[in-house]
Amino acid sequence: MSGFSSSQVGVALRVVGVAVDVGRSGGRRRVLHDVSVDFSAGEFVAVIGPNGSGKSTLLRALAGLVPYAGVVHTGAGGCPGPCDIALMPQSAQLPEGMSVAEYVLLGRTPYVRFFARHSFRDHAVVADVVERLGLGGLAGRSVRELSGGEAQRVMLARVLAQQAPVIVLDEPTSSLDIGTARDVLDFVDEHRRGEGVTVVAAIHDLTVAARYADRVVLLDQGRVRAVGAPAEVLCADVLSQVYRSPLLVHRIGEQFVVLPA
Repeated sequence: MSGFSSSQVGVALRVVGVAVDVGRSGGRRRVLHDVSVDFSAGEFVAVIGPNGSGKSTLLRALAGLVPYAGVVHTGAGGCPGPCDIALMPQSAQLPEGMSVAEYVLLGRTPYVRFFARHSFRDHAVVADVVERLGLGGLAGRSVRELSGGEAQRVMLARVLAQQAPVIVLDEPTSSLDIGTARDVLDFVDEHRRGEGVTVVAAIHDLTVAARYADRVVLLDQGRVRAVGAPAEVLCADVLSQVYRSPLLVHRIGEQFVVLPA
């Protein structure tokens, strides 16, 4: 953890009363209820909760990918656009016949005018991100030939190439082994610190969430159950209620370990 204080900086993204319904008319149901939370510039926020709690739905609402009631706007007060938020979905269908470099270049699309080509700067940004993520040797390979871990890093590279001030990650380490997952999150956190971007990530592993997050948003059945620093939110009683299973929380120095009771 970085010792980040959200009171010291401005708001990067503000969410007020956001609700999401799914299903066809006559059979619609609400999966996100009146969610309100501010995300400060430069902080790492972990969104946690059991399966079906609304984590992915919230992230998709932030990125404007699902219809919602309520308000999502940037710190400047406007509606976020493709240059403001970059989303890495939990899974993506990588396109046929596209190289790694070409796929990462898609992250620069918001900056390309109609009928224009990618600029020298676009290609330079892509080359830098690819190299920093250790993908240089894969730049010319088809994205369909990648392993699960390689594909995950390539999707992250596309997101970083977008250079948005808010990065939204939906289970960014879901298909990675422990070592690779830590490398990816270390890189994301280093990028956040260096560039001052805001990271909002749905993270399944509570111990991992506590390791990286400045603040945690705990969702339960589509509602915000708690928001705060890991020390405030990761309480055994609350987590056991939300996850409907007895859990233990151990604190080792500044780190938290969450285990089944």
